[in-house]
Amino acid sequence: MRVALIIAALLLVAVSAAAVVPVAAVPAAEPFRQDLAPVALALAILVLISAFLQPRPKAPTPTPSAEPARPAPERPPARRADAEIVQFLAMLQEKGRLVDFLMDDINAYSDAQVGAAARVVHAGCKGVLQEHFSISPVRTEREGSEVQVPAGYSADEYRLVGKIAGSAPFSGVLVHRGWKTDRVKLPQLLRGAADPLPAIAPAEVEVK
Repeated sequence: MRVALIIAALLLVAVSAAAVVPVAAVPAAEPFRQDLAPVALALAILVLISAFLQPRPKAPTPTPSAEPARPAPERPPARRADAEIVQFLAMLQEKGRLVDFLMDDINAYSDAQVGAAARVVHAGCKGVLQEHFSISPVRTEREGSEVQVPAGYSADEYRLVGKIAGSAPFSGVLVHRGWKTDRVKLPQLLRGAADPLPAIAPAEVEVK
């Protein structure tokens, strides 16, 4: 709008200047030309004043660009897996005294005493395994029998020993049936990264 008013003012100034210049070809228009000059000049001044009095358009307020969502800072990994392993070991200790049996020096005991202790450990630890795992053999054949390892076998279910040549299937003697589990049902523990691992078994003190 300001630019249009300035252009209009310049045109009126040009008209005013043209009105001052004498034109010999049209003598009858001389009185009108004399009145036109001041009028055009006055209009030009008014237009210029209006142009400068026009409020300047405000610059558009910059819209803040939307910042991409920042991922929440990662929390330190919890030691839940380690705590669950310790908890499972604690169950083996509670039911079968496994840690006591393994950490003790059995050389000081007779074979009969070790055998009797092993029965207790076996019964208790087997109960824990059956309660929290669904365990089954990888191969159901009897150990010592001839078996065939199929093509595309799982590397974590078979360990091949002896003379291995070519590609599967392989034939051989079953040395160990192997074990696998289809279910794990361990207690879930929620612990922070700074929490200490739980004790496997508490110290028992008889107060007197």
